[in-house]
Amino acid sequence: MTTEEPTLVKTLDFQLDIQSDNESLLKDATLEARWVYNETIRLAKNGVDWDDISPRLEDEADLIKNTTQRIVAKALEAMENYYDYDDYNIPSHTKGGAYPLRANYEEGYNLSLTDEDEVAFRISAKPYNHVKGILKGSDSHLDLLKNALTSDEWKVTTSEALWREGEPELHVNIRNTERTVRDKQDSRTVIGVDVNEDNVALTALSENGVEDTLVIDFPEIKFERHRYFTMRKRVQNAGKDSIHDTLEGREERFVRDRLHKVSRHIVEWSQRFEKPCIVFEDLKEMRDSIDYGTRMNRRLHHLPFRALQFYTSYKAAFEGIPSDSIDPYKTSQRCPLCGHAERANRRKKRFKCKSCSHQDHSDRGASVNIAVKGIEKCMSWNVPALNSLPQVRKVRRQASGLVDSPTVTHPTVRGYQADGRVGVSD
Repeated sequence: MTTEEPTLVKTLDFQLDIQSDNESLLKDATLEARWVYNETIRLAKNGVDWDDISPRLEDEADLIKNTTQRIVAKALEAMENYYDYDDYNIPSHTKGGAYPLRANYEEGYNLSLTDEDEVAFRISAKPYNHVKGILKGSDSHLDLLKNALTSDEWKVTTSEALWREGEPELHVNIRNTERTVRDKQDSRTVIGVDVNEDNVALTALSENGVEDTLVIDFPEIKFERHRYFTMRKRVQNAGKDSIHDTLEGREERFVRDRLHKVSRHIVEWSQRFEKPCIVFEDLKEMRDSIDYGTRMNRRLHHLPFRALQFYTSYKAAFEGIPSDSIDPYKTSQRCPLCGHAERANRRKKRFKCKSCSHQDHSDRGASVNIAVKGIEKCMSWNVPALNSLPQVRKVRRQASGLVDSPTVTHPTVRGYQADGRVGVSD
């Protein structure tokens, strides 16, 4: 499978200081956007040809046509992700609350610099009706946006107007027009990434063998997702739908924040090696293979595998690092040393080969196999002989985003201070 290199896009978040005395118009437009989204999902479920949905809703929605097109496209993308990756929970056509008003730059919204060096906005909330004001936000985001408005290095693209905790915001996407991603075949190190429910395992593999290996624990994501799921079920049973939506939003923001921090650390770790290429498991193949009963399916199908891969890929692209994906078949059951593969090799986090008796951290072993498949798929050089592997190092992310000292480490690995303990982690 050939994957497209990720576009270099950055999302900038701003608060809207509305000065046109028609804030309610923007609220009404986001409710109309919700109707467009729900109607798109409903029509798609009923078998309407996807190409016919947008023209139909453009005439019915009280929005400008371009904005309707962008919302329909986003809804159909959710359906496509369901068919390609999830195959468990089909998108709902009864979504409640406001929905982001998605628009193209200079069609559904416009930005300009004022004489006071502020950024003014004009959002076409309804046909021939605009909401105007000034963007407020962090200095770093404002500086990036001003640069995009005045230089050729960045281009302003789509935006989403939305309500967060009762306040209007505008999320603006800017695309870099100059940075390029190195060709995958020019890489000298393959980083195998095995994403799991509570950790991510990394292995750097070059022509000389395994350069380094690392397991990053993030148990708080699994814990918080289960906690929010329990709370949502309780308030749903009590009929408090508004609280249910609030909790869902908080959970989403928590998980997104943690995934951004983990993905940033993956990229930073990868940069230590010569010309790295980051390789993941193909998500569609992985989703199709998950069938462990209703409760476990719910847990695994809703894991943010794809989000973590996406965040990692585009952060890597900003550093010129390419990424790709491989068929995940037996990556968790195959012995990285002798190649023997069977389900009995793996028992939770421990791996012991039934053929050669090699013992390992099961997730680290999977990351080695992913890196091997990445070399076989993308590289012109051969997979090195793997006669032994370095000891597993585990680190745990703190809530601040920092990384704790290794809990299990090899004394000679680069970049981390060893704590003197060695061995296979559990």
